[in-house]
Amino acid sequence: QDFHGRTPFVPEVLSHIEQMSATASAAMPAVRAGSNLHRRTNNAKKQSRSSVIRRASTTKTKTIEAPPNLERLRILTPWEEAQPVLKSEFGMSDADIAEAGALSDEEISEAYTMMQLCRDFENECNQAYMAGKIRGFMHLDNGQESIPALLGNAIRKTDLKHSYYRDHCHALACGVDAGAVMAELFGRDGGTCRGTGGSMHIYDMETNFQGGWALVAEQLPYAVGAARSIALDKHLGTGEAEDRIAVVFVGEGGAQNGRMAECLNAAAKENLPILFIVIDNGRAINTFTKDVATNQEVFNQGKHYGIPGVLADGQNVQDTMRIGRAAIQHVRTKGPAILQVHTFRFNGHSPADPEHERNRKDEKRWARAACDPIKIFEESADATRVDLAACTAKAREEVRKALEFANASPPPPKDLAAQLEYPDPTGSVDYSKREPTMGLAAAEEITKRIVPEATLTALKARIEALRAMAGSEAGISIGDAVNLAILEEMLRDPTTTAHAEDLQAGSSYNVPANTQQAFGTLRAADEIIDEGHFIGKALGEAMNGYRPIVELMNANFGIYGIAELSSAGNTFATTGGQFEMPMTIIGAGGTAPNQSLGAEHSQPFHAYIMGIPGLKICTASKPQEAYGLAKSMIRDNSPGVLLLPVKLMKTRGPCQVDNFLPLHKATTHRHASQAAIDAGKAVTVLTYLHGTKEAEDAIDQLNAEGYDCDLVELTCLKPFDADTIRASLQRTHKVCILDESTRSGGVGATMSALVAETMFDELDAPVSRLCMEDAPVPYATEMERAMVKRAADLVEGVKAMC
Repeated sequence: QDFHGRTPFVPEVLSHIEQMSATASAAMPAVRAGSNLHRRTNNAKKQSRSSVIRRASTTKTKTIEAPPNLERLRILTPWEEAQPVLKSEFGMSDADIAEAGALSDEEISEAYTMMQLCRDFENECNQAYMAGKIRGFMHLDNGQESIPALLGNAIRKTDLKHSYYRDHCHALACGVDAGAVMAELFGRDGGTCRGTGGSMHIYDMETNFQGGWALVAEQLPYAVGAARSIALDKHLGTGEAEDRIAVVFVGEGGAQNGRMAECLNAAAKENLPILFIVIDNGRAINTFTKDVATNQEVFNQGKHYGIPGVLADGQNVQDTMRIGRAAIQHVRTKGPAILQVHTFRFNGHSPADPEHERNRKDEKRWARAACDPIKIFEESADATRVDLAACTAKAREEVRKALEFANASPPPPKDLAAQLEYPDPTGSVDYSKREPTMGLAAAEEITKRIVPEATLTALKARIEALRAMAGSEAGISIGDAVNLAILEEMLRDPTTTAHAEDLQAGSSYNVPANTQQAFGTLRAADEIIDEGHFIGKALGEAMNGYRPIVELMNANFGIYGIAELSSAGNTFATTGGQFEMPMTIIGAGGTAPNQSLGAEHSQPFHAYIMGIPGLKICTASKPQEAYGLAKSMIRDNSPGVLLLPVKLMKTRGPCQVDNFLPLHKATTHRHASQAAIDAGKAVTVLTYLHGTKEAEDAIDQLNAEGYDCDLVELTCLKPFDADTIRASLQRTHKVCILDESTRSGGVGATMSALVAETMFDELDAPVSRLCMEDAPVPYATEMERAMVKRAADLVEGVKAMC
C-alpha cells in the first residue's frame, strides 16, 4: 500500500516500484524489499513529485521495524529527485535550484537550534499544563520541528503569517519572543496578547504573526486577504518591501475544507503572493484523514488553478528546507504555491486526547523511535557541521528564560476584556475629523496617481449627481444614499476597499455601484458566491491597514459568514488590542409585511449576530440615517454591521450630505403629545428597519383615538443606547417593542430584558413585545400576516397597554 492506504495498480508504476525497492533495499538493508512506493506520475509532464515509502529505519545502533498494523509510514523525498519537480512544475532554473539547495554551516546550525528550541519549549508546555499553569486547550507540535526550522530560515519579519491552533512553534520560528509566548500560555499580562488569547491565539504585530486561529481552516481566507493587502500596498505604492509574501498553515485534514478550493481560486485569479503550507500528519484531530478524504495529495489541489505544489519529507530537515526554500522563492517572484510536509505528530491532538483511534499508540511509539527529525539529523552527515551540544544548550537556555519570564509576569487587569470591547470606545470619535492613516494630502496624491484622470472626472461627476439628488425635493433612495457614502469614502481614502457579489452591476440595490469602474478590480472586487470567503478576505485586509466594505446583497446571505464575523468581532480583544478591525458589513434584510420571500430570505440575521462580542450593529430605515451611519462606520476602527430594510431600499427621502451619525445612539423621530402623556395614553415605541414605517403608518389611527407615542428607531442595536430610551420612558412610562425577529433569542427579547433590568423603576406596565413567533416565515399572505407584525398590530398593542 502507498502512504494513503491505497493499493497501486498501474503496471508501469509497479515495475518502477520494484526497481526502486531493489535499489532502496541494496542501499538500506532495513527497508523491506517490495514495500516501498516511489510515487511518480507517469504522464506527459513526467513527474509531479517523488517519494519513497520507508517501512523501517536504521539508526547507528539498531534497526527499527514498523509494526505490521501501521497504515501510515514515513516517505522519502530526496533533494536530487525533488529538483526535476521544481523545474517542471515551478519553472525553476538550475541557478534557482542551486541557491535553494545550498545550506551553509550557519543555516544548518540555526535550523538544529530551532528544532531543539521547539522541542524543549513544547515539552515544558506539557509539564506546565500538567501542573495547572496552562489551562484550556493546548496542542503540541513535537515531531514536526522541521517546519519551524524552515520558517526561521526563509520567512522574513515583513512576511504576513497566519497559523492555526497548533501555533507555538510557528510563532517562535517567526521571531516572536519565547517568553511572551510562554506568558500568553500562562495567561499573564506579559503574554503576546496580555493573556486574552491563550495557547490557540498567539499574535504579535511587531513580527507580523497574525494568529493563532482556532476554527479549522478559518485562517485560509484571512491569509488570502493579507496577501491582497500586499498586492494593494504595491498598487498604492505604500509597500515596505516588494517581495513580501503571506504564509498560511493548514493541516491536511483542514485542507479538505471547501475554503481551501475557494482560496486557491482567489490566489490564482489575482496571482497573489501566498504560500499554503500543508502540515500532513495523517490525522484530522483523531480521525485518519484517509478515512474521510479520497485524495490526500493536497499539493496537487492547485493544478486545477495553475498553482504548483510540492511534497517534502518532514522528518528530513535538510530536504524540507531545500524544497521549502524553493517554494518560498517561487512565491516571492512568481505567484502562489503549495508546500505539503509529510510529518508525524508525537503527541495526541491535545493533552486530553485519549488516543483511542486504531493503531495510534503503536504508530506514535514507532514514530518517536524511527521518525524523529532531530535524531535523524543528528545521525546525518550534516551533523558534523554543527556543534550539537552548544546549539542544544542555547535552546534550553532560551526556554529557561521564557519560563522565568512567564512565572514572573503578573496577571492582566480584571477589567482588560471590557476595555478591549471596541478599538474605538463608544462615543469617543468625531468621525468627521478622522483623516486617512496616511493623511489627507498623501491620500489625495495617491488617488490622483492610481485613478486615471478621465475616470476621476467621471467619478466626481457621479458623486455630485448623487449629492444633488440627496438635496432635491424628491430626495434620494436608501441604496443610492449608501452608494454615495461609499464612493465618497473610497475617493477620499485609497485604503478603503469593496467586496461584493455582482459588484460590477451594482449588486441588487446600487450599494456598491460604480466602485469597480472607478477604482479597479483590486480595490473593488467581484466575489464568488460565498460570503464567508470574502468576509474572511476583508478581515485579512483589515488586519493589515485597509478599510474593507463588504456588501451582502441580502443580509441573510451573511449566515455563510457567521464564523468570520465572529472572529472579526473577537480579534481586537483576542490580540490584546494589537490588531484593529476597521471592517464594514452592509446588507439589506429584515422581514417586512407582505414581503413574500419565504423563510430563507426572511431570517432575522440581525438577531443571529447580536451575541457576537466586539461588533457594532446599526440599522437604518431612511436615507438620512443610512448615509450618516455608513460614513461613520467606514471610518470607525471596529467591525460594524449596517442593516437596511430590504423592501424599502428604493424608497426616497431627504438626506443631508457630509453628516456623520453616532454609532451608539438611537434616533427619536417623534415625541408623544403632552395631552396623551397626561391622559396616560402615551407609549414609547422601540422599533427598527421596516418597523419604523409601520409605526409611522399607525400614528394617524392612534392619534384619532387619543393615543400617541414616542417613536424611537433603534439605529444602534449594539451597543445599547440606554440614555435615549430612559429619557423617553421618563415621559411615557410604557414601552412597546415592534420587532422583526423571533420571540426566542430575538432583538426584542434582548431589548426587553435590558429595559426591565436597568429601567424597571420607570415602568408602569410590563414591556410589550410584538414579534415573530418561533416559526419560519411563510410565503402565503394569509399565513405571513399572522406571523409578521405590522401597523395594525401596533395600534392594538399600544391601546392594550393604556
